[in-house]
Amino acid sequence: MSLPNSHEALLKNRHLLTGEVALLGVTSSGLLSELSGACGMAMSEHAGVCETLRGRDGWKVCFGYEDPTLDAGRFNTLVVFLPKARAELELRLALARWLAAKDASLVLVGEKKEGIAGAVKQLKAVVPQATKVDSARHCQVWCAESVEPMPGFDLQDWLSWTGIECGGIQVDVAGLPGVFSHGELDDGTRMLLDTLSDQPLQASRVLDFACGAGVIGAWLDARQTQMALPSITVDGVDVQSQAVTCARATYRRAGVSGDIMASDGLTHVEGVWPVILSNPPFHSGVRTDMSMTERFLREVVRHLSPGGEVRLVANNFLPYEPLMRRCIGPVERLREDRRFTVYRAFRRP
Repeated sequence: MSLPNSHEALLKNRHLLTGEVALLGVTSSGLLSELSGACGMAMSEHAGVCETLRGRDGWKVCFGYEDPTLDAGRFNTLVVFLPKARAELELRLALARWLAAKDASLVLVGEKKEGIAGAVKQLKAVVPQATKVDSARHCQVWCAESVEPMPGFDLQDWLSWTGIECGGIQVDVAGLPGVFSHGELDDGTRMLLDTLSDQPLQASRVLDFACGAGVIGAWLDARQTQMALPSITVDGVDVQSQAVTCARATYRRAGVSGDIMASDGLTHVEGVWPVILSNPPFHSGVRTDMSMTERFLREVVRHLSPGGEVRLVANNFLPYEPLMRRCIGPVERLREDRRFTVYRAFRRP
C-alpha cells in the first residue's frame, strides 16, 4: 500500500516513537501495519479511515476529538499530523497535550506544500523547545521533549456560533476548526437554499448528505416555521467528526427534528427517503477528488423512494449530470451561474 508522504516521513523517524504512542490525524491504515512493535492509539476524524484502522493488534482506534475512549495523561509519544485546515492544528495540539503523560514527547509531521513552515510557528507557541529533526519525503519532522500536559480538554469549549441568513430566514450554525465553510454560508449552499424557496420540497422527511454543520436542516426547519407549513424531519450524514458534532449542536439549538449520522458515504446509512439533498465535497487535501460524490450517486437510488428526488449543487466543471441521469433518472438544472449549478433528478418509477 502506498502511504502519504507524512506517514513515510514518520516511519523514517520511528526511533522517536517510545512507550505508548498516540497518532493524531492518521489518513492511511497502512501506517499501523508498518509500525510493528509499536502500540497505542490512532485517531482520525474521517469515519471511513477509522473503519480501515480497526482490528490491528495493540492499537485502539478513536473517531475524532470527542471519542469517549480517549485516554487523558496516558501517552509517552504524541504524533500530530498536519491537518488540512491550519486552524485545526491548534485543536489537535491541545488534544495531544491533554493525552500526554508526564515527560512525553510531541512529534509534528507535515508536507511542505501543506504549509508545515507556517505551522511550526503554531507549534513553537505551544512547545517553544521544538526542533526540526528531519526533512524527508517533501516533509518536515519536528520534535519537542518533556511536553507540559494540559489539565483538561473539552471540544465544546472550541465551539463557535455564526448567524447566517438566506431568503429572509436566519439560523445559528455551530462551527469548529476544520469544518467546511466555518463562519459563513458558502455560495453553493446559498444557491441550493434559494431553489428550496423557489421550488419547495413536497416531503415530510429529507436526508442531507454531507450535511456539514447542519445549515440545510436548520434553514429548512426555520422556513417551515416562518411559512406556517408542516414540520420536516431532516436527517443528516457526514464523514467528518467535527461536522457531526456541529450539526448535532446546530440542531439542538434550533430544535430541528432529525438524526445526524457518521458514515463514509452511505455505507452505514439505513433507510429510504423521498428527498435527498447535498452540497457534496470534491476535495481531498489539495487535490480535486470526486470519488465520494460519484460513489454517493451510484448508491443513492437504494435510499430513494420510487419517484423520489435528489437535489444537489456542484461546481460547473464537475461532470455529475450524466452520472445522475444514468444512476437516478431524468435530470434538470434548477439554477446556475458562472460557478455553480443546482441539479434535480427523480428516481425512475
